[in-house]
Amino acid sequence: QVQLVESGGGLVQRGGSLRLSCAPSGTIWPIVSMGWYRQAPGKQRELVATIDSIGNTNYADSVKGRFSVSRDVALSQVYLQMNILKPEDTAVYYCNIESPGTSGYWGQGTQVTVSS
Repeated sequence: QVQLVESGGGLVQRGGSLRLSCAPSGTIWPIVSMGWYRQAPGKQRELVATIDSIGNTNYADSVKGRFSVSRDVALSQVYLQMNILKPEDTAVYYCNIESPGTSGYWGQGTQVTVSS
């Protein structure tokens, strides 16, 4: 079973930046979309940003203009550049890859904490 491995989370001050990375432990093909979701304490998991097979991106309104999702097609890796971080961005961030014929792949989550 292919696993998604996330990295790049941590503690940062308000206004700071972090870059999350996600890499699969094996081959996933074909890929329909890749992206990031987050879950804050006491809240449901929510979409942060996605990028599809032709590069179209989609962002939650709360992160537009601050976050940027990108990918490396050859490596099947997806990234999330997070700028101007706010305390309300504090959450566990999960990587997701969607592939036809599967229920999708999820990472184990990486903690992002933004202090005020």
